[in-house]
Amino acid sequence: MKQTERTKPDHLTLGHRQFDFNPSEWVPFKDKNEILRVTNIKKEDIEKHSNPEFIIKVMPDADVDYIWLTDMFARIKHASETGNKLVMILPNPAPIYRHVARLINTCHIDCRNIYAFAMDEYADEHGNIAPENWKFAFTHAMMKYFYYEIDEKLRPKKSHFIGFTNKNLKDYGKMIDDMGGADICYSGPGWTGHLAFIEPDAPEFQGTLEEWKNMSARVCTLSPFTLAQNSLHGCFGKSGNLAAIPPKAATIGPLEVIKAKHRIDVHAITVHGTTTAWQRFISRLVLHGPVTPLVPESLLQTLRTDVFISETIAQNIETDWNKGY
Repeated sequence: MKQTERTKPDHLTLGHRQFDFNPSEWVPFKDKNEILRVTNIKKEDIEKHSNPEFIIKVMPDADVDYIWLTDMFARIKHASETGNKLVMILPNPAPIYRHVARLINTCHIDCRNIYAFAMDEYADEHGNIAPENWKFAFTHAMMKYFYYEIDEKLRPKKSHFIGFTNKNLKDYGKMIDDMGGADICYSGPGWTGHLAFIEPDAPEFQGTLEEWKNMSARVCTLSPFTLAQNSLHGCFGKSGNLAAIPPKAATIGPLEVIKAKHRIDVHAITVHGTTTAWQRFISRLVLHGPVTPLVPESLLQTLRTDVFISETIAQNIETDWNKGY
């Protein structure tokens, strides 16, 4: 065939006339037409969306991770200056939280009015939630990299930093409501399109779209894809050890996300700083696919949300025959 025009890479068509197939049963979202459509969204079009309150912005890789950090510090500073309460829902605390603490300490920001809720936490096969003293726990990381990095004289009470426990699980959403609701919910999509640990194929999150939207915090079963994703995390040795990841997790529900006054969503995960990124496809499905529980982060399309995508994630999805494994 003459190469007079660019042809669609065969593997991006999910089959062609000589070999057609349906996605594996393990894949939560299987609509081949939608998958192909979002796969072909170009970088120059990724910021376009019909909802004017769902704002997508592509940014340099070096900048995007610091967007929510800057936003968080600005909110904390405002709360200190006005005396207003600030309630945040926080994702898995990475060491980058230390930069927030450093800014707080340098500027002598009083954090007495700050409240932080972890959005998720690991649990065992029986649904027992990981305790704060487990070194791989998200609450442990939130305290280590954020709370205890703040100068003692500037910290809020320890009780203001809240993670999931077996005792508070049933009341977790109510605890946020009792604080006046979350002012901000920070997030980023997982490989399944999960938001926090709201998995598309978890039996604990099944229902119609409207039923699903009203589901609150609970323990749910983690997807095999999430086990694979998290097995690449530094804390688990970046080694692909699937058995190192607990099989379940406590998580906020769609209802807590909807109730938040604002949301910031960041798409910037690559494989150890390379251009290889499982997030490149799921970001397109999350941002431009149908709104469905099968792609939990798609919920954000209906809400006031600021989305920041790194240039690497926004790159076109194209075949690279020169790159094998």
